[in-house]
Amino acid sequence: MLANGITLSLWLLLLLHISGTDSMKFSLFSESSRGVRLAGSKTSSEGRVEIYHDGTWGTVCDDGWDLAEAQVVCRQLRFLGAKSAVNGGTYGEGSGPIWLDEVNCNGTESDLSTCVFKDWAVTDCTHKEDAGVVCKSSGFDTGYMLDHSLALSEELGQVFDSGDGCDFQIVVQSTTGNKQLDGTLETVQTTICAHKMILSRFPLFNTSEENTISVHVSLSCQPYFTSFIRYIYTRKADVTFSSAQCLHQMASKFGVKQLMEDTGRLFSKFLPQDVTFHTPVSLYEYSVETGDFLLKENCLQYMAWNYQNLTQSPAWSHLSVKLLGALLSRSDLVVSDEYFLLVSLEEWISQRGNLISLESQADLLKLIRFPMIPAEKLYELQFNSTLYNAHQDVYGSNILKAFQFNVLLFSTLKNNPVFKKDEDDYQARIYTATPWAATIDRSAVKQSSGSQSRRNYPAINYGYDYRYNYRYTTVSPYRHLRQKSFSTPVHNSLIFKTNVIQWEANIFMSQSDCSNRGVRCESFPTARLTAQNSLRQYQSSIRFSNQLLLRCQGKYICQVQDFKNDLSHISTNGSQGLPYPCPDGQYDYQFVVIPNYI
Repeated sequence: MLANGITLSLWLLLLLHISGTDSMKFSLFSESSRGVRLAGSKTSSEGRVEIYHDGTWGTVCDDGWDLAEAQVVCRQLRFLGAKSAVNGGTYGEGSGPIWLDEVNCNGTESDLSTCVFKDWAVTDCTHKEDAGVVCKSSGFDTGYMLDHSLALSEELGQVFDSGDGCDFQIVVQSTTGNKQLDGTLETVQTTICAHKMILSRFPLFNTSEENTISVHVSLSCQPYFTSFIRYIYTRKADVTFSSAQCLHQMASKFGVKQLMEDTGRLFSKFLPQDVTFHTPVSLYEYSVETGDFLLKENCLQYMAWNYQNLTQSPAWSHLSVKLLGALLSRSDLVVSDEYFLLVSLEEWISQRGNLISLESQADLLKLIRFPMIPAEKLYELQFNSTLYNAHQDVYGSNILKAFQFNVLLFSTLKNNPVFKKDEDDYQARIYTATPWAATIDRSAVKQSSGSQSRRNYPAINYGYDYRYNYRYTTVSPYRHLRQKSFSTPVHNSLIFKTNVIQWEANIFMSQSDCSNRGVRCESFPTARLTAQNSLRQYQSSIRFSNQLLLRCQGKYICQVQDFKNDLSHISTNGSQGLPYPCPDGQYDYQFVVIPNYI
């Protein structure tokens, strides 16, 4: 008797749990006693009209269906009246008989079945013509949601933990790598007792008609398999740095999509924690293996933004050719300059030696954007490059292309059939070396924002003191700390070396900061980067795609974002969210000027 009681409780919990988005309707009056109901809509006051007759629910054909008929239905359902009559299967196709056709009401009837119609189930319609209504909802007929889903999750968790009524054995097996006396690998296994009906939503648990299934997982992931099964019951799981990849892998294998997506998002929080870069690299390889594009892009983006840290990490010398090629193909690669990128690649190739074929070496070198290398470095390449002699063709043709880029006017260059302005070779990456970038560090912003919050005055405040009859101006002593001026050439090309643009970079911490500069800010902090001299003469040939970099605690880049109308509203951990979190929001703000030919 106890087992039957447990089984009944489990079934009741399961029916509630798997109902998902389906709503459960309760009424003081049964729908059959009213003889009519609405279906096919999430709103109780509208839907497909269904009639109860002869013990069966059926639909109504929309031939002749009008507002008068809708009025009868809505009043029969205790609504104030009808807003509209709906034709043509708007609320989906019903099932069962089409009870009424060519209904004709005068609008005052109390029951739809008392109106004129052909006869019961006499019709030439299909369910594509099922009639519907939209009723006027009264305040007394408002629906309310009863949500006890949190308690349901806990109760299902208790069912799993107790093992009461379980009818499905999951044998989790892992090999240790140690050989036994018979030459086979040693196997470690554990058994989980679950409920087949709860797991039945996921096809891989239904591959066997038996009540036992064997699952093979890596030894490192075996401790987390119980948490994975429990998640299917409760939709809750504690995820740690060590368990995230295992849970993601299990969710991917068994088709638990929501868990897979959510653990994939959590990887963003874990990536900055590993200064060795083994985690980003291994997750990238895992994403390629599983075909998880979002995770792959997440890992590549983090490594591209923090490429210089990557080159100094233990993982650097072990990167695959495929991963390094994917990084070198990106325009959001953050490096001091293109020459640094070439030198780091040459060092990586030299470290790997004969492990990398000459063909693969050449393919990687072709991803270097030689026209972006500073002109003075180009000349030195043939003397300083460790790979120049082995790849003279690659270096020679690209150095020639780079010199042409540096000495020919754009109007001449674009008419050259060899020049293709859309090629990546002619597009600048995010270069942080002088003169292309300026930084406002976090200590300046923290000091200035802290002072303003204590004293509660704007950066500049104009007023009049009536006690002493004089005008005054209050200037924040910290305002200059949140401002930087610097200059850059108009373009990377050597032709523009003497054409200089003056830039001013600001971090605004309050609306008064913005007002004093004549701009309106939507949130704070807000960054501004503006040219101090006119760019009009260059607008037809050069476009600036300037970027703001947030460097967390001076350690890693957690955000790269555009400027719009010279402003960039800065995301925070608690607002729009950063791609990679930063404790306490302690950023250095790096402003990068990026000119490109249009």
